[in-house]
Amino acid sequence: MASTVTTEPSKNSSASARPGYGQLLRTRGAWTFLLPGFAARQPFAMLTISIVLLVQHTTGSYGAAGAAAAVTGVSMALCAPYSGRLADRYGQRAVLVPGVLVHTLSGLTLTALALSHAPLWALFAAAVPTGASVPQIGPMVRARWGVTLKGSPLMTTAAAFESVTDELTFVFGPLLATALCTAVNPAAGLITEASLTLLGGLLFAAQKNTQPQVAAAGHARVAHASALGIPGVRVLIAAFLGIGAVFGGMQVSLAAFTESIGEPGLNGVLYGTFAAGNMLSGLVCGAIAWKTAPQRRLVVAYVALALVASGLWAAHSVFVLAGLGLLVGMCIAPALITGYTLVEGLVPAGARTEAFTWLTGAVALGQAAAVTVAGQLEDRFWGGAGFLVPMGGTVLALAVLLALRSRLAPRARGRTVARGVGHRVPVTVD
Repeated sequence: MASTVTTEPSKNSSASARPGYGQLLRTRGAWTFLLPGFAARQPFAMLTISIVLLVQHTTGSYGAAGAAAAVTGVSMALCAPYSGRLADRYGQRAVLVPGVLVHTLSGLTLTALALSHAPLWALFAAAVPTGASVPQIGPMVRARWGVTLKGSPLMTTAAAFESVTDELTFVFGPLLATALCTAVNPAAGLITEASLTLLGGLLFAAQKNTQPQVAAAGHARVAHASALGIPGVRVLIAAFLGIGAVFGGMQVSLAAFTESIGEPGLNGVLYGTFAAGNMLSGLVCGAIAWKTAPQRRLVVAYVALALVASGLWAAHSVFVLAGLGLLVGMCIAPALITGYTLVEGLVPAGARTEAFTWLTGAVALGQAAAVTVAGQLEDRFWGGAGFLVPMGGTVLALAVLLALRSRLAPRARGRTVARGVGHRVPVTVD
């Protein structure tokens, strides 16, 4: 199908042959959701580190801080796919507006409880709705690209652009949260996160013209089939769990490392270096016209990620850790971009927001498990023991990916496939 990219008719063929960021950003209507989308997703990068720094300050334990952040991550991972399914069914605005209101209220409640030295179970109780209501801005933006660029070769470029945008938030988010928590007040990071979520989320929700159309009632059975039923999506979930283990393990371990050397302010710098590597490699990845199959690219990127992440635990200086963090970030972006690109070939259009939220939720779940385990390792063993978590997570995910990579083959176009439970209903895949 034709792309909605606004190019000169005489240049269409050449533009399609050389898809790039310039052509992508000239897509009609793109800026109306890109700018508010960037503002709305910025707080997501601040949430985990803000909770870790606040709870560690009030309890003195990285284990407790990691556990509180983990509850938030697990809650988000469990609820994000349901939120994506509701967005596919009822529209993004209908899900987003109440979500940002709940998130803001619960985030401020969590802050107040932490400052009042409430028991850990009370922090967990507040962390559940805080995580469950995290706005799924990234998947919603990716779903809008999918509608806008249907059938266009720019989809890989769009996936790369979104990965870069995500990582740009992870450059500024941890830096901002760390600066606020260490220089202003331990609660300032979480308060700012809640405020930005409210303002950015409502602004993004106001962009009604670019949100995907809600399927007609007569096609509800097709549009609302669960993305989790697709084998390839389950393989991608395993891969993204490993990536989440890197994010979570790095956040806790870098915070513990900089605290141990008496330079807590370097935490945001080191994590920003890690995220910068991700962003830079994402830019390069999106600018290349790939000829290699995406399944193979994912495996190659993941092998590199597992190898580099396996060396983090041996780093004992700021400069070595910064260099390794940069390399780890550079390996993550190609894996993320390729995984999101594969969704277009694996999942019908009516379930893609849900599929994207499964992947986002997998990252959050992997991150939640990682902050918990890394926090315990840092409390009980040597400084830097938490860096074993990125190694273990990526190696396990790589083993699953290698064993099941054949399930990442794209679904056949125009064929009839069977769906349903108990009895099978023929559904035409568009």
